[in-house]
Amino acid sequence: MKIILLVSALLVSTPILAADKDAGKAKSATCVACHGSNGISAIPMYPNLAGQKEAYLAIALKAYRDGTRKNMVMAPMAKPLSDEDIANLAAYYSSLDPSGK
Repeated sequence: MKIILLVSALLVSTPILAADKDAGKAKSATCVACHGSNGISAIPMYPNLAGQKEAYLAIALKAYRDGTRKNMVMAPMAKPLSDEDIANLAAYYSSLDPSGK
């Protein structure tokens, strides 16, 4: 019961950010080198971001930023991102066509 109350309190006290795709596009300038200008990577070892689920992208970026998901490339990229930046990036990349068009 205590866990349910704690989770409920966190959800109520956590502000929900309205994501801005345009701000996400502007913030994506550093992402382009690995993930492509349209969210489709030309390098096989880097994932495509276009069309990924928004919640997945936000969770992944927060995990890289907070160190719970380890990646030597992504950790320093995600470290300076605010929750708002992450929400905007997730909204932007999820809005892109996964075919790259």
